[in-house]
Amino acid sequence: MDLIGWVIFIVALLFSVMLHETGHFVLAKRFGMKATRYFVGFGPTIWSTWRGETEYGIKALPFGGFVKIIGMHSMDDPDDPADEARSFRSHPAWQRILVLLAGSAMHFLLALILIFGLALTVGIANDNVTQLGTISPCVPTSVTAYDNGTCGSHAPSSPAMLAGLRVGDTVTAFNGHPVSNFNQLGDAIRALPPGAQATITVRRDNKLLTLPITLASVTGRSGSYLGIGPATLFQIPSPLGAIEYAGTTFGQVVTGSAQAVTTIPKALPVLFNKAKRSTTAAGQVTSIVGAAQITGTEVASNVGWQYKVSFVLLLIASLNIFFGLFNLLPLLPLDGGHIAVIVYERIRAWLARLRGRPDPGLVDMAKLLPVSFSLFVLIVLLSVTVVLADIINPLQLPGG
Repeated sequence: MDLIGWVIFIVALLFSVMLHETGHFVLAKRFGMKATRYFVGFGPTIWSTWRGETEYGIKALPFGGFVKIIGMHSMDDPDDPADEARSFRSHPAWQRILVLLAGSAMHFLLALILIFGLALTVGIANDNVTQLGTISPCVPTSVTAYDNGTCGSHAPSSPAMLAGLRVGDTVTAFNGHPVSNFNQLGDAIRALPPGAQATITVRRDNKLLTLPITLASVTGRSGSYLGIGPATLFQIPSPLGAIEYAGTTFGQVVTGSAQAVTTIPKALPVLFNKAKRSTTAAGQVTSIVGAAQITGTEVASNVGWQYKVSFVLLLIASLNIFFGLFNLLPLLPLDGGHIAVIVYERIRAWLARLRGRPDPGLVDMAKLLPVSFSLFVLIVLLSVTVVLADIINPLQLPGG
């Protein structure tokens, strides 16, 4: 675990949260709503200053932030009745909805900028290449050892090691047949029976070498085993390619986030199971603490700077997309819950108008308070459970 990775993650998380609040704040001010407070953190105030009608400040606990817009709902009366016209609840429904959407929009915008910028500066990771990135020292004694990348005390040397293959070699042909990507190379290796003799041609120091190999097998795994892994190369695309990459990655994270939410009920029984935590989709649900641990581990790992930067930026982008989507769930006290209340108010007003009745007005939030509080407690309990799991039984990335 690396302290620098933790610091990077916490700073990025705090920035993301405040960007969310900035979205609410800026649009509320643009529509003429009165925002009286904009604070980083929670708890006792360390420092604050007034600019116009808004107090800006920093609080002691850097776990987020908040913006105070007056008159958010029926229970939130402005201190000065004269400010009612500038309260959130007095503005048109479309303006209120846009203000609520602005927080998640900022998360999505930040994520797209990070992914787009990553593609144009560091590049897009590609491990479907024939350049070798790892050479296994042994033939794993089982599928479990293969998955964990471990060698037993009496495990024989791998065919790759015996053939003299090296990290950095670029494979150009296998058994006389040209190969252009690692998937093609892997298929060719697995197509031969264990014990078969073959040749592998590599480019090393601008020279072509053809080396003889005898393929091995891993107990419980189909196909032959050579003991090689691809390098990860970073390729910078065109601006249009970067846009496509950002859109594709965004869509993949949205799909993954939806799947993660649906696996939460299944995750609870396996979060504290060491054997299943990292090997099942449900077990890989993690918290902010877990994400920070993973960031620290990856930053401290013995890999290239491009991989580290790519991992951290993609993780931050993914979390921002998840936060943005989660906030839009139609559940109080989330932004999506408040949007649902506003939509319900407008539907109720429309039905009343059709019946020739007066607008019923704002929803009585006092009636919704028990539901809101119950959901809040549920979210807190789930969060605490996952945090405890990340402390007691940390999630390990594959190969970690």
